[in-house]
Amino acid sequence: MLINISTQDETGKTTVFSVDISKKALVCELKAKIADKIKIKSSRQRLIYFGKSLEDSVELVDYKIIHGGTIILSIRPDIQTDDESKCDKQPENDEFVEVESKYYKKGDFVDVLLSDTGAWYEGVIQKISINNKEAFDEEKILFNVISSEHIVPAFDVEVYPKNLRPRSYYNYKPDELQIDLVVLANYNLEDKKSRGLWYDFKINELTRTKITGTIHLGNDEAPIEDCSIEFRNELMRIEEAKPLADCPQNENITYVPRKYPYYCDKCLDDKKKKCDKCGCKVCKGKENYNKILLCDECDDEYHTYCLDPPLENIPDDDWYCPTCKVDQSEIMTTGEFRLTKRQAKMPNKQSTSTRDWGKGMACAGRSTICTIVPKNHFGPIPGIDVGTRWMFRVQVSEAGVHRPSVSGIHGVANEGAFSLVLSGGYEDDVDTGYEFLYTGSGGRDLSGNKRVNVQSCDQTLTGCNKALALNCHAAFNEKGAHADDWTKGKPIRVVRNYKARKHSKYAPLEGNRYDGIYKVVKYYPEKGLSGFIVWKYLLRRDDPAPAPWEKAGQELDMIYPPLYLENRSEKKKDGGGKRKKQTDLLKHVKKAKLEYTLPDEVKKLIEKDKLNSKYWNECSTYLTKGKSDYLVKVQEMFTCICCQDLVFDPVTLECTHSFCKGCMKRSFKCKLFSCPCCRGELGENYKLEINENFSQALKLLFPGYGP
Repeated sequence: MLINISTQDETGKTTVFSVDISKKALVCELKAKIADKIKIKSSRQRLIYFGKSLEDSVELVDYKIIHGGTIILSIRPDIQTDDESKCDKQPENDEFVEVESKYYKKGDFVDVLLSDTGAWYEGVIQKISINNKEAFDEEKILFNVISSEHIVPAFDVEVYPKNLRPRSYYNYKPDELQIDLVVLANYNLEDKKSRGLWYDFKINELTRTKITGTIHLGNDEAPIEDCSIEFRNELMRIEEAKPLADCPQNENITYVPRKYPYYCDKCLDDKKKKCDKCGCKVCKGKENYNKILLCDECDDEYHTYCLDPPLENIPDDDWYCPTCKVDQSEIMTTGEFRLTKRQAKMPNKQSTSTRDWGKGMACAGRSTICTIVPKNHFGPIPGIDVGTRWMFRVQVSEAGVHRPSVSGIHGVANEGAFSLVLSGGYEDDVDTGYEFLYTGSGGRDLSGNKRVNVQSCDQTLTGCNKALALNCHAAFNEKGAHADDWTKGKPIRVVRNYKARKHSKYAPLEGNRYDGIYKVVKYYPEKGLSGFIVWKYLLRRDDPAPAPWEKAGQELDMIYPPLYLENRSEKKKDGGGKRKKQTDLLKHVKKAKLEYTLPDEVKKLIEKDKLNSKYWNECSTYLTKGKSDYLVKVQEMFTCICCQDLVFDPVTLECTHSFCKGCMKRSFKCKLFSCPCCRGELGENYKLEINENFSQALKLLFPGYGP
């Protein structure tokens, strides 16, 4: 298996190189191969594939790495030596010591500004401290403040002097109010007629029945203009901090608790009443608020000592209640890898064999899937010409010509067969080019993950054998049937594999070749050379394109997997490589002209499609590379980003982005009236019109494609 390794150097330059390795190899073996290529120690390599970090002890097959896939190589910096690490300065922990403030002392009643609401709350100073590493500064003192008893929910915060002031206690009389006066007022930001929180309020307009002004939210928030105060008799004076030395020692001040909106409408903030809505979910109590944990998912409250098991301290990180907590056994930690149930049941995990089966292309797996036509499509694949050749069976599967990578027949028992491969697997096969006798499947013991074996029992007319029989234009018969008009049968795509060369001179010398459409003339059971009953099918060619072996026929250049030719050239430099050159093997075969010429009808339609001219021009640069590469580029350029398929009934917007009409209808149904690509606004009444020139050009390039 060949895979790409992509890495960047310190300058940001990207380097890509390929590595040939078995699919069954461990990640550590891949790192060793990389180390040989670029001289980077395995310990400094970090490999990432589709967002997953590859761990040394895991096989590549378990990460579903495909042939030609790209693995990102991140290079870790060199580990510091002991001497270098000793030179690093270790950060010193900040230490706070208790101090005395010029303006406040422990136990003082204060108003504290909470940043999350921008409002002022009543509190009591519990502790006064400062960082002992800094010079004493009144502005750097840290005050620990807890909420007054009547405030729900309670709080315990640490603030600096700018968010602290003496508690307001004096209510202004109506005749004391004046324009531009800043007071402490109660205001509800959402419902102006209801009670809210306490904010700084500047009076801008003052009448007998109305007071309006500006609400100030905290220190950095933008003020709110034109706010009308509902509770005009509760405007309080903002107290200024004064030095303790200038204040009377025994000043008698009566603090009346301010009113707030109810936090809990069930218990009306009664602290003595148990409540499952605002209290602990276990004991329903509200006491010991400093021991209450708030779930970061559902916001439910729990006492630390009510949990099972109980917690001694409040955790510093996010905490989730028992209902919201995820089962840790289901989460994979860094460096951990687990097989899925399906992976664990795979034959390679059950077998005790040490054989390395992961080197060949037969085990590489598909890297792409054909989406031009559905899986149960009868007839040719749009864009695949007769004479197209692929090096490996997996490529034939990727092209959609014959989807199974091992099985010789692709079919469904109640629909019919869509394609088959002639690979010389049965000794009863007879091939005369335009007609061949094909032996059905089954009758062989393939247990133990075998791919081939000798005939050991009779074949039955079930499964793929029945599917192939349904293609015959005759009533299904368990004893066999013959078509009166075989040309009316269902079409079957036929691929000849080089292994069939032992039975047929019409098979290619190398790789796999698409030979066009054949149809079933008859099918019948017969005792085979093995002595067991086998089902035989006579298929005859019915394709307008000439066969590859005819004078007018063509055999296209071989299509290789990604990195295949590059790897072969490297092996030849090292003296390796067993296969002969392709040109030497196929001297007798007529080669098709590589450059592709668009039909005149398609050219005219493309010229009329002005909206997509930029994309068509980019595709035209691939005409010199042949029809296959050109059609692949067209698919790439005109893929609908909604369904990830070639656009069908294309709608080209003014922004020149094209989408399937059906996809755009679904988008409009979900009230999304914009381009799915650039988000350009279209409007609810935008008319979705099919780009006819574009649509007709695609239908000629890909005959038979649909939604």
